[in-house]
Amino acid sequence: MPQPTLQSLIAGRWIGSEAAAPLHSALTSAVIYHTHADKIDFDEAVTYARKTGIPALMQLNFQQRAARLKALALYLLERKEELYAISHQTGATRSDSWVDIEGGTGTLFAYASMGSRELPSSNVLHEGPAIALGKNGGFAGTHILVPRGGLAVHINAFNFPIWGLLEKFAPSFLAAMPCIGKPATATSYLTEAVVRMMHESGLLPEGALQLVIGSTGDLLDRLNGADVVTFTGSADTAAKLRVNRNLIANSVPFTAEADSLNCAILAPDVTPDDAEFDLFVKEVAREMTGKAGQKCTAIRRIIVPENMVDAVGMRLRERLAKVSVGDPSVEGVRMGALASRDQQRDVAERVELLARGNEVLFSARDGFKPVGDGVADGAFFAPTLLLCRDGMRNDAVHDVEAFGPVSTIISYNGIDEALALAARGKGSLVSTLVTKEPAIAAYAVPMAAASHGRVLVLDKEASVDSTGHGSPLPQLKHGGPGRAGGGEELGGIRAVRHFLQRAAVQGSPTMLAAVTGEYVRGAKVQEHDVHPFRKYFEDLAVGDSLLTHRRTVSEADIVNFGGVSGDYFYMHFDEVAAKDTQFGQRIAHGYFVLSAAAGLFVSPAPGPVLANYGLDNLRFVAPVAIGDTIRARLTCKRKVDRNRTDDKGVGQGVVAWDVQVTNQRDELVASYDILTLVMKRA
Repeated sequence: MPQPTLQSLIAGRWIGSEAAAPLHSALTSAVIYHTHADKIDFDEAVTYARKTGIPALMQLNFQQRAARLKALALYLLERKEELYAISHQTGATRSDSWVDIEGGTGTLFAYASMGSRELPSSNVLHEGPAIALGKNGGFAGTHILVPRGGLAVHINAFNFPIWGLLEKFAPSFLAAMPCIGKPATATSYLTEAVVRMMHESGLLPEGALQLVIGSTGDLLDRLNGADVVTFTGSADTAAKLRVNRNLIANSVPFTAEADSLNCAILAPDVTPDDAEFDLFVKEVAREMTGKAGQKCTAIRRIIVPENMVDAVGMRLRERLAKVSVGDPSVEGVRMGALASRDQQRDVAERVELLARGNEVLFSARDGFKPVGDGVADGAFFAPTLLLCRDGMRNDAVHDVEAFGPVSTIISYNGIDEALALAARGKGSLVSTLVTKEPAIAAYAVPMAAASHGRVLVLDKEASVDSTGHGSPLPQLKHGGPGRAGGGEELGGIRAVRHFLQRAAVQGSPTMLAAVTGEYVRGAKVQEHDVHPFRKYFEDLAVGDSLLTHRRTVSEADIVNFGGVSGDYFYMHFDEVAAKDTQFGQRIAHGYFVLSAAAGLFVSPAPGPVLANYGLDNLRFVAPVAIGDTIRARLTCKRKVDRNRTDDKGVGQGVVAWDVQVTNQRDELVASYDILTLVMKRA
């Protein structure tokens, strides 16, 4: 019976009817799919992304695209079991697949949440504040981030066919960049399955996502300076792609996340009797066997004090001996197969290189026998532990990566030598330092950070919630210097900014306010008879403003506020001591000034303003003394429509208000933004 032929999604239609290269099950080596032989017209793909994808995405704003991401994550999560069934053929255990499948949908959820909190309901992201560029207040400058007007080509590795696509798709989608995803061929059948779901959901604007099964052909030759390329895979392949003549000629941004020789350091303060010692061994064993070691973040170098080598080796051998390898559907199996027989051969060749001049502490000779029906021809590889007693002279342990369940213990003398050994990896994605002593962490982390993209400091306290050495998180940067590619992925909204174009804008504050969609101090305001707090979200306009009546601060105000707050700081109550300060007199509490300003601008009756949920950028600029008279200007600074309703179905939006508190000399004494939930009329 012929096996299914995978298809590419190009220009809104599925292409691929003629079978080409066979794809094999990692568990049995049986043919399960074929790639397609149909030639892809990459000119059509690029043109479709530009002429259809970009306009469709630009019809939505940041907030609306964030809402689509959330809906898409929910859609995929409802169908996850279909993906788990397919993922099984990659050799992954259920927990391995969880990282790929639910880790991928979790990344969509994370970016949807961050986008709804941090991005505007427009397509212009203001990087303020504006900076005055003249003495008279009529000329200012600021920065904005806008969609690039290009497309993103995402080239991914075989080890995470779903997460690898979605962790790049999410931020580029938020940035209004249509994507062309190219998965590694060996496991492309799983990527094709999730893209089919995404396409069938109807949630993606037309042209937002295309899929390439097989070679990228001349795709990179058709890109221009508005486009971006991201790559995950081997450092060798990254180096070849990076020097594509067209990418260089058109200054096309190219970011790489490459395999690296990550390390874990056991600090010299930890002994076998400490909980941290067990944490170290457990973390190393988990990183060796999780996804059968096929993780760009896996621990390849285990750097331990010379006097701890035997203890660490013994504990690791004991743990590895308990790991059952085979078909993940068999109960008790904790480690599956490598992705392919080609990968199996590659890992074997690299282990042979690593073994030269080093000791093999644990390998296939220690009773390796995969379990399950038909696994004899599967791409299984035994957990392999080596020992290098002279890491400063052995180059192979710092240069050769076996992309499988393989790691090498390297001994050191003193923390400085440990850090030097870590740096020999020439740039890594992640390192872990296990220590009990904060002083060791304070000394070691700044030096380790120079050559690692992420540093995990693991102790007993952190272990309660730690996500582990090998878990990139959407909120934190994923990437590393040097051999690791020099790129950055994830990292919260920072990742979205990577796909946007930054520009400096100069002009009058009024013009800058119009461009950014935010009130810029010095811009023209609109004052009306209706108090801004009496307006529904739809009726408010950026620049709507209220200048309050005045209030003179008395000694009784200070005394009463101190009694209510319990704040009897000498600057407010000790006239003799206050005279010796830079202010020369008693002054009001800063938080009294804040509270008094609220009393001046708040409209007390029930109305559209539902809640105040925070302050940003609070500064007490100048002191307020007894007898000073203050007033406030409240201005609608920014509106964000989150497209949400409350439990009663009432729509809400978020409004940020600029507040400036001045004294009788019109001097600024306090400055801040207040954030409110405001009801919609509709």
